[in-house]
Amino acid sequence: MAYASLVKPISPSPSNIFSKKHFQGKRVFLVFNSVNGSTHATVPKTLRVAYQGVPGAYSEFAAKTASPECTPIPCRAIGDAIKAVEVGQADLAVVPVESTMEGTALRNYDLLLQSDLPIVQEINLFVHYCLLAMPGVSKGELKRVISHPMALAHCGRALAQLGLDHEPVEDTAGAVELLRSNHMLDTAAIASSRAGLIYGLDVLAHGVQDESWNVTRFLILSKNKLNVPNRDRFQFGVKTSMVVAHHTGSLSVLLKVLSSFSSRKMSLTKLEVKNSGPSVSILDVEKGRGSLKEFPCVLYVDFEGSIDDMEVKDAISEISEFPVFVRILGSYSADPNIYGLH
Repeated sequence: MAYASLVKPISPSPSNIFSKKHFQGKRVFLVFNSVNGSTHATVPKTLRVAYQGVPGAYSEFAAKTASPECTPIPCRAIGDAIKAVEVGQADLAVVPVESTMEGTALRNYDLLLQSDLPIVQEINLFVHYCLLAMPGVSKGELKRVISHPMALAHCGRALAQLGLDHEPVEDTAGAVELLRSNHMLDTAAIASSRAGLIYGLDVLAHGVQDESWNVTRFLILSKNKLNVPNRDRFQFGVKTSMVVAHHTGSLSVLLKVLSSFSSRKMSLTKLEVKNSGPSVSILDVEKGRGSLKEFPCVLYVDFEGSIDDMEVKDAISEISEFPVFVRILGSYSADPNIYGLH
């Protein structure tokens, strides 16, 4: 390639040749050409990040955490957010996949498995629920609460103490928007304090979730690994996600997977077994779009290491000797941080 890895931010000023009008107020990078020694300035592309919900949703906060300067694209459903990336209307999609209170959202994982988009990043977000109402409304005037079904489930004890009916809607911020647009004086919403600020609602109670420690994990999907917003994305080491699917229903596959990793002293960070209920559809990315395979048994596995590491390749090769279907979902930064809303 013509360009070396010398890419660094510069501050436009009257003393440099890059302080032109169209660079003012923007983050500018100086790029060095290793072939002829020349330099030029470039403004990084603003990433478009698709998420399920409306402005103020937790998924939007995850998008802004992943890429603070992104353009968020609200979508009606998670499948729509994934589709937006597939057809080029967005660069990244945000998918919530598990929480400390509810465990894994297998339905969202299933949507991920039916797409060929790889995981390029993860965000762990602390979720702090608030009870929101129209300005001037008190708790005693409320008759019901609306929010996303998971938020309602997370706040079951508080709702029981309030003695209010509850009604599910598509997302937490959507509940706030609905309450505001319809001027609902007998209804509260469960959402973030930030959503309340955006839509001009009062916070009647903070921290109404049943468990104070409530963290949701979001996966970031993209066609292009270069879209990962964090330039130091591997500063925490690398994590890989994969699924091992089979038809046998026996423990032998699980034992084989555990043996393949333990014999190489590789650490698992997630292991979930699905061996009952409806079959799972998984896209065979090796055979292109439209090649879905059905499996009754699936292992969801996260482990430390990159797919480019030799010991990882050896472990996967050993697992593949069994009558199983293996798909790598992505290698990405093993970010240990838990981010709050700001």
